[in-house]
Amino acid sequence: MDAAATPFSTLSPLDGAPLEPVAETPIETVRELVAGARVAQAAWGATPLAERMEALWPLKDRILDRGAELARILKRECGKPEGESWTAEVLPNADLVEYWIEKIEELLAPEEVALDAMSYPGKSGQLISVPRGVIALITPWNFPVAIPLRTIVPALLAGNAVVFKPSEFSPRAGAFLARLLDGLVPAGVFTLIQGGGAQGRALVDAAPELVVFTGSVATGKKIAQAAASSLVPVSLELGGKDAAIVLADADLERAARGVVWGAFTNAGQNCASIERVYVDRKIADRFVARVVELTRPLRVGEDVSPLTTPAQLEIVQRHVEAAREAGAKILVGGEPTGVGLGYLPTVLEIEGASEQSPVMCDETFGPVLPIVRVDGPEDALARANDSRYGLTGSVWTKDLERGEQLALRLRTGVATVNNHGFTGAIAAAPWTGVGESGFGVTNSRHALKEFTRPRFILVDRSSAKSELWWMPYTVSLVKTVQALAILRSGTQGLFAKLKAIFQLLGNAPKRLMGK
Repeated sequence: MDAAATPFSTLSPLDGAPLEPVAETPIETVRELVAGARVAQAAWGATPLAERMEALWPLKDRILDRGAELARILKRECGKPEGESWTAEVLPNADLVEYWIEKIEELLAPEEVALDAMSYPGKSGQLISVPRGVIALITPWNFPVAIPLRTIVPALLAGNAVVFKPSEFSPRAGAFLARLLDGLVPAGVFTLIQGGGAQGRALVDAAPELVVFTGSVATGKKIAQAAASSLVPVSLELGGKDAAIVLADADLERAARGVVWGAFTNAGQNCASIERVYVDRKIADRFVARVVELTRPLRVGEDVSPLTTPAQLEIVQRHVEAAREAGAKILVGGEPTGVGLGYLPTVLEIEGASEQSPVMCDETFGPVLPIVRVDGPEDALARANDSRYGLTGSVWTKDLERGEQLALRLRTGVATVNNHGFTGAIAAAPWTGVGESGFGVTNSRHALKEFTRPRFILVDRSSAKSELWWMPYTVSLVKTVQALAILRSGTQGLFAKLKAIFQLLGNAPKRLMGK
């Protein structure tokens, strides 16, 4: 396939070696594929939950048994080091499958709704969760298997069909994911669509029952606007500008190592990467020196991946240069490696005008760690919360109680004390944000609110000829409801309530006979 005619990545970010071609899904077939998924979903949703669980259980072993194959694909297509592939895309995904299959019956169990016997005699109510239908899933290239599986597994177990479009920069990982599911669910229940923005737009325009999108703020807003025209709900996770607060009493070695990992894992191409550090100036000299010592020996391609896309490399270079021009000091790194899309892990010391530069305000999504000296916890917290993003954040301190109190005050969806960013791998822990980080939820029982709708079922066992509130609207109706109001009031006295009881006994039977 001609590189000029394909939306897909054609060269490995590691070394520029050619990648195998990918077949593009014709745009004109997308609506038909969604329609086919809707037909398949009807049967899948009617399948007993136990059978859906049994069908998806082999996915866990498939992930584990083919981990080495996935690691090879991710290294060539995205540049991921092998260790990161296993720890971020293999083992946690096996745990995810196990969690959902163990919990899904409990989480989807019907819930009895309490009804007042006096107001609603003979009636019982039940709340059940029903699948939404067809879920359109559009995901990015940074975690091209882990991110989609957070939706695919619970959505399928809940009885939905999923139409999945991976990023055009990770289509081969998307195809691998589709092979993992091959034969586990009926045809049409899971559908892979390959392509770029045009296929994504066609998928949203096909009016699925839900659109789940992870990616940039700009694209997320466009998807929300397009989906709104068909009243299709959306679940959006749109990135972050995560802050780490390092207090004066922090374990310096653990904090430095944790911050370096949080900033440079996946080359910072993680919506939960540490992109701002606020360190108490009392320990700043020692902390910064240790961070630089830990960063300098990191090897691009072995410890830190290259950038996955040329556009991302350009953003990183632009942010670092703008920060330098505004007065930031480059302590280590600050330039491309010259091989593939590699960029040296970079530590910046930020002060003055550079605090307003893009590297401190906009999502960099690269191996860049800006550090700011602050005057204590309150100064750090105010600066951390001064962002239009709010995905995750962290506090580093030996005083766990104070750390937890500060974490509670972070304007984020997820906060950690003495660690950072890894909780997306915990299937039981919700992953969500505020502000321009979006409002979608993946992982945990809360994610099922995205993939299901509540349905209330009421069963009436009453043998009465009529209901209290049915027509005709007679004098006995008014007297009955007036009596009920007195009996339910907290201000009426005993005499009034006794009188109301006699009025109710005299009039309620008439109403139940339709009089």
